[in-house]
Amino acid sequence: MLPAASANTVDVRETKLEEAQIVALLVRRCVAGEAAAWEEIVQRFSRRIYNLCYRFAGSEGDAEDLTQEVFLKVYRTMSSFDPERAAFGTWLTTVARNLLVDHFRRSKNDRATDSMDSVSGDDEDAQPLSERIADSGPGPDTHLANRERREIVHEALQKLSPELREAVILRDLQDLDYREIAQVLKVPEGTVKSRINRGRAELARLLQRNYRQVM
Repeated sequence: MLPAASANTVDVRETKLEEAQIVALLVRRCVAGEAAAWEEIVQRFSRRIYNLCYRFAGSEGDAEDLTQEVFLKVYRTMSSFDPERAAFGTWLTTVARNLLVDHFRRSKNDRATDSMDSVSGDDEDAQPLSERIADSGPGPDTHLANRERREIVHEALQKLSPELREAVILRDLQDLDYREIAQVLKVPEGTVKSRINRGRAELARLLQRNYRQVM
């Protein structure tokens, strides 16, 4: 009998394999022109892509627009997806990342003055990183404190350099492994690990400096 940890690892691998097979079938059906398959692909990945766009863009409105752009590009280029080279989720994230890079190159000056006023604290799925911060200050205003923490985390992410921010987002928010991130960013795995470590350290420094303000 397998130890619990090993059994869990096997279960996760089997689940990922099954998911990959299902998505591969959906992609084939979509390329063949089946509208229902495309709708299911969008349903499966829309939240993931929205979260990615939101964390990079800094506002819900921009994230929604960018998400639509990503899926439009994916639909147009679906036939170029090669399951032998990468998992669909990795390929999709690569498409999104490339589009986001182009977007930020065009709007670099605007990003410097982005406002936090549009951040919503009610959509927990859109802001999952805040859940990684320990709540060491129990109090009656938990909901308000959680919202303020989410805003601080989001603002801190925007202060990271683009290369560090994208590495942290892809690992800690998108849950990609090092190999997948290396494929997306087109850099060696060692570089990926370095960027993630540096990004986490810088993010922790920013949060440590600001976190006391909402305690």
